[in-house]
Amino acid sequence: MAHRVVWASVATVDGAGRPRSRVLHPIWTWEDGTLTGWVGTSPTPVKRAHLTHSPYASVNYWSPDQDTCVAECAAEWADDVETRTRVWNLLKSAPAPLGYDPGGIGISAWQTPESPGFTALKLTPWRLRVMPGTLMRGEGGEILTWQRAD
Repeated sequence: MAHRVVWASVATVDGAGRPRSRVLHPIWTWEDGTLTGWVGTSPTPVKRAHLTHSPYASVNYWSPDQDTCVAECAAEWADDVETRTRVWNLLKSAPAPLGYDPGGIGISAWQTPESPGFTALKLTPWRLRVMPGTLMRGEGGEILTWQRAD
């Protein structure tokens, strides 16, 4: 569902406990039994301050047919060039609408994966919830929830 909906509202919390949301474009990988989200993003002072204060993010997807899914995640910067290049290439090689060319979207600070205006954000979910829109329309379906065992 996340790769079909593509854009997600991502909320973080500032030092005073106030939430802030922004729309981001995560891509999810499944490797060695682990689900990981990756976001190519600008490392703004606000995002850095929020994740320094509280290294967590809530990632919420919604589609017009009322499909929703939420990933509650630990969030950490992956500033090394190898990871930034990997995320850049993941985004560039994925089929549309999930994939896009990060260097071609008009953000002047994003020329290459090494550009200082581009970095990778790693999302490690501890809880996932998927609710099909069929439930909202009275057509049946099931809410699916997964929580990592800590």
